Amino acid sequence: MLKYIGRRLVYMIITLFVIVTVTFFLMQAAPGGPFSGEKKLPPEIEANLNAHYGLDKPLFVQYVSYLKSVAMWDFGPSFKYKGQSVNDLISSGFPVSFTLGAEAILLALALGVLFGVIAALYHNKWQDYTVAILTIFGISVPSFIMAAVLQYVFSMKLDLFPVAGWESWAYTFLPSIALASMPMAFIARLSRSSMIEVLNSDYIRTAKAKGLSRPAVTVRHAIRNALLPVVTYMGPMAAQVLTGSFIIESIFGIPGLGAHFVNSITNRDYTVIMGVTVFFSVILLLCVLIVDVLYGIIDPRIKLSKAKKGA
Repeated sequence: MLKYIGRRLVYMIITLFVIVTVTFFLMQAAPGGPFSGEKKLPPEIEANLNAHYGLDKPLFVQYVSYLKSVAMWDFGPSFKYKGQSVNDLISSGFPVSFTLGAEAILLALALGVLFGVIAALYHNKWQDYTVAILTIFGISVPSFIMAAVLQYVFSMKLDLFPVAGWESWAYTFLPSIALASMPMAFIARLSRSSMIEVLNSDYIRTAKAKGLSRPAVTVRHAIRNALLPVVTYMGPMAAQVLTGSFIIESIFGIPGLGAHFVNSITNRDYTVIMGVTVFFSVILLLCVLIVDVLYGIIDPRIKLSKAKKGA
């Protein structure tokens, strides 16, 4: 397992190098510049700004300098937020985004697995059909549409939750539901199909023949094996939740990292765009690594096969 983790860390470094390189040259190829706007600056001022931030140096020199900065975990200064670096923006915005994303992931896992298990236990009954309708609705409706519907119903009509902001737990409820709706629907469908397959397995029949109750068979024997596809989906789900939070944070006025990223695109703040992209890439690569390790813990056969391959 340790050899496997070490090998994956090497792959992560290579992947991160490719991401940093592609992101840097895409920003360089984008039309305009960080100081371009509706009101054009005088050439002398723009030249001084380019010299101050090192943008007048050859492209290769800028690239090497940026690689060294990223290796030292320094994403440089922001062009639009005066007196603040990209690291400062990440430090202030990421805790908010992490809280929202973690709440959405836990909500999607809890409700998705619950609905999936209920649908499998009551296969081809009204409970199964109800879960099917809910999952189709969750998959079909984009998160920003779900956010607008939730704001209209629960904030404007029923006045149960605040429409926007980030001050207490009540402000996290609607954005978490909007962010968790689509992954929750996918998890419910995965759990249902996997649970149905597991419940028809021979060892489940043996457990029932030994006189174990239905809850004991479900909890002790069926759910663990049925969760393997859900664990596999957790990596893409983390990516979906993190990228979806950009829009959700803008809709609900949440001061997270997604709001800084959206504003940086509008303001042509290239260092913030590149820094946030690299930062989220690191988070996603770590999430995929954690999912792979969890997969081996849940199913020892996978860990054994990896150990044999690494030998």
